[in-house]
Amino acid sequence: MGNWIKPIVYGVGGILGTCAALLVTFQEKLVYVPVLPGTTKGYSITPASLHLNYEDVWLTSADGVRLHAWFLRRLPHCAGPNSKLKLDGSQLRMPKTSPAVAGTDDLDQPLTADPTILYFQENAGNIGDSLGFTRSMLENLKCNVFMLSYRGYGASDGYPSQAGIIRDSQAALEHLLQRTDIDRSKIVVFGRSLGGAVGVALAKNNPEKFSALILENTFTSVLDMAGVVLPPLKRFIGSNDPRILNFLVRSPWNTIDIIDQLQCLCCCNNFLYLMEWNQK
Repeated sequence: MGNWIKPIVYGVGGILGTCAALLVTFQEKLVYVPVLPGTTKGYSITPASLHLNYEDVWLTSADGVRLHAWFLRRLPHCAGPNSKLKLDGSQLRMPKTSPAVAGTDDLDQPLTADPTILYFQENAGNIGDSLGFTRSMLENLKCNVFMLSYRGYGASDGYPSQAGIIRDSQAALEHLLQRTDIDRSKIVVFGRSLGGAVGVALAKNNPEKFSALILENTFTSVLDMAGVVLPPLKRFIGSNDPRILNFLVRSPWNTIDIIDQLQCLCCCNNFLYLMEWNQK
C-alpha cells in the first residue's frame, strides 16, 4: 500500500509547487493586463474619434510616475436619463487639449453644477476600450467623466502594482479637487472589476472627499480569485481566513475587508454595488 501512496503525495506536491511557482512568477501578468491579445499598448479609440468634448490631462503620482487621463465634459444639451442626443458632432465643442496637470484656461463655459464621475477601469485593456461605456454615461447622465490610465496602461509610464495604482488614484482625486470648472462636492467614484478595488482603497483613504461610491462586478479579493484561476491553490490561498500561501500574493486587493471598515465612514451613506447575475 505504501508503494503507491508515495507517488501520489509527490504528484500532488509537484502540482501545488508548480502552481505556487506560476503564481509567484506571473501574478502581475494575471492581475494586470494592459495590452489585450492581438492589440497594442496604445489607444485603439480616443474621445476625438467619437467627437467627444474632452481634455487630455497629465498627472504625476506621489512617487514621480507620469500618468495620462481624459477629462470628458458633459455633452451639451444632455437631458439626463432617457436622453436621445445623437453623437453626430454637430452640437459638440472641442476645447484645446492641455498638457498641464491643472490649468483649465482652455475650457470654455465651466460646468459647475454637474457631478463628475472618477472612473477606474477593469484590469484588462486601457481607457480607450471603456469609451463606449463612458460615452453612454455622457449621453444619459448630466455628468462629466474623468478617466484615469493606471501606470503601465495606455499612455501612462511605469509598471502596475497595488501600491502604485493606489497612488495613481490619489493623484486623480487630488487633481479633481483642484479644478475650478467642476462642482468638487459632487465627485462620484466609479470602479469596474479591478477598478472597484481601486475605488474602495481610495474611499478608505479619503472618506470625506467624494459624494458617492459605485462598484460594478468587483471581486472580494485577489486572494479569492487566485483559487479560481489556479484551482489547486484554493485550499492554500484565500481571504476567509489566514492561509499558508497568502504571503505569496503581492497584490491582494482585499476589497471585502476594506468595505467592512467603510461601514464606519460617512461615504457608505451613498454606496451602490452592481453585479451581473452570472458573476461570482
